[in-house]
Amino acid sequence: MLITKEFIELISYDDTLNKTQSKILDLPFPLDENWKEKILEKEILRNDANRLMLLTGKLAIKAQEQILKNYLTVLDFNNIKSKDVEKETNDDEEHIRIYCDGACSGNPGFAGSGLAIYSNKRNPVLLHGDFVEVGTNNIAELNALYQALVIAKQTSSENIITIFSDSKYSIDCITTWAYGWKAKGWTKKGGEIKNLELIKKTHDLYEKIKELIEIKHVKGHSGIEGNELADRMAVTAIKEKTSNYEIYSYDKIDEVLKLNSY
Repeated sequence: MLITKEFIELISYDDTLNKTQSKILDLPFPLDENWKEKILEKEILRNDANRLMLLTGKLAIKAQEQILKNYLTVLDFNNIKSKDVEKETNDDEEHIRIYCDGACSGNPGFAGSGLAIYSNKRNPVLLHGDFVEVGTNNIAELNALYQALVIAKQTSSENIITIFSDSKYSIDCITTWAYGWKAKGWTKKGGEIKNLELIKKTHDLYEKIKELIEIKHVKGHSGIEGNELADRMAVTAIKEKTSNYEIYSYDKIDEVLKLNSY
C-alpha cells in the first residue's frame, strides 16, 4: 500500500512517531523535521501498515516490543501466512519486487523497456534495454514484462516474487486473454492478435513459473518509486538505443528520478 497524508495522521502521536515505528519506516530516530515528506507515497507492506497502527502512541520500548510479539502471536494463532507478511525473525530472507515499464517516442516510434529490482531494503538494481526502432508502447510494455519474468525465473528465492506493471494490457494479455486465444489456436474474433509472437513466448514463460510469482497492476506516473525508476530506465533505453539489457549506475535514487520522462 502507499502511505498517504491520512495514514500518517493515523499512525502519528503528538505529530511524531516512536522509535519502533521509525525503524519500520527506515527513518532515523529522533525524527527530523522533514520525516513526513520522506515517507509520503512510499510503498509499504500491508503487514507493516498494521504494525504501525498498533504501535501508535507514546509507548515505552518494552511496550513497543510486546505489541510486536502480540501481533505475531495473533498471526500464528490464526494461521495467517499472507504473501506480504514479513516477521521480524525473517528479515534476512529475500523479498524480491520487480517493477517493469515500457516507453515509446511516438506510437509507433522508438521504444524501450526498463526495470527496477528491489531486494529487501537494499537500493534497487536498475536495468534498461530492448530498444526497438519501430515499436509501440504495448510492445515496450510486453518486452519489459517478459524480461521481469526472465529475471524471476533465474532468481533463487523461497518467497513469492512480485512483479509490478502499470500496463493493464500486458498483464491481461499474459495472465487472462492468452488462455482463450490459445484454446482457439491463437486466434480471436474480430481480427488478428497484435504482438502475437511476443505474447506467446511471454505467456509460455509465465505458465512455467506462475506458482513462484504474482503480477500486480500499479498506477503509472503516480509517484510510486519503483514504477518511476522503471519508467526512467525505459526512456534511457530509447535515448541510448540499448538493445541488450544494461545496468544503470547511480549514486542517489533522487538523481535518477530527476531524469526526463515521456
